[in-house]
Amino acid sequence: MIAVVIGGGTMGAGIAHLLLAGGHDVTLAEAGADRAEAAHGAVLRSLTKAAERGKLAATPDELLARLTVVPDLAAAPSDAELVVEAVPENADLKRRVLTQAASVCPQAVLASNTSSLSISALAEGLPGDRLVGMHFFNPVPVQELVELVHHAGVDPDVVARVRAWAEALGKTVIEVRDSPGFATSRLGVAVGMEAIRMLEEGVASADDIDTGMRLGYGWPMGPLKLTDLVGLDVRLAIAEHLAAELGPRFAPPALLRDKVDRGELGRKTGQGFFTW
Repeated sequence: MIAVVIGGGTMGAGIAHLLLAGGHDVTLAEAGADRAEAAHGAVLRSLTKAAERGKLAATPDELLARLTVVPDLAAAPSDAELVVEAVPENADLKRRVLTQAASVCPQAVLASNTSSLSISALAEGLPGDRLVGMHFFNPVPVQELVELVHHAGVDPDVVARVRAWAEALGKTVIEVRDSPGFATSRLGVAVGMEAIRMLEEGVASADDIDTGMRLGYGWPMGPLKLTDLVGLDVRLAIAEHLAAELGPRFAPPALLRDKVDRGELGRKTGQGFFTW
């Protein structure tokens, strides 16, 4: 398969890694030469770490031979079969890059990696019959789940093709009807916001809240450490979106806003609810 990934941040680089390891040719599109170079480096680091853990069937150099990084989406291959958008969680930005992708890659299935935005809304003005949500989880090469989000206008054959591609990459797929937060973000944010409220109220320490969920409920990682991993700014944006769509039960606590205002965004800045 010829695949295009738009956006070379944490998620985009991970998706590119996954597709390369699955035997596909990948074009990774970024905005500008500097960001394209950084994206190439991110994929290389991800592949190198996997190789060190014995998780790759080929060497990083062999896989990178099938990666092309371009500084403009316009340079993506016109015969691409799959385009995965992994730009920041902004509806206007996502719609803009998907619109361009639909033109540059006229036969490709269009997939958005959004974790909460409406796929139906993103489909407006697009060939919506070939647009789905393809929600990966961080770190993409490791996490088993892909959330496949479908809307009323999508071609069922497109949904079946995306499921088959994801399963061939070793993922377990759940199908979810397009709704605010889908299944995973809606539940994950609900628990995450309550954990932050508990910390804010002094119910328990961050470590004890997380340990309680790990040992009491079998979570591999507690909700506060997970928020650090996802990014406090990302979790805040999703919570604000869900609060607007579903009501005040998703309203973000003041503690989360304060940390984001201070630049304490989690692992990516070295400080969140934990020190990294």
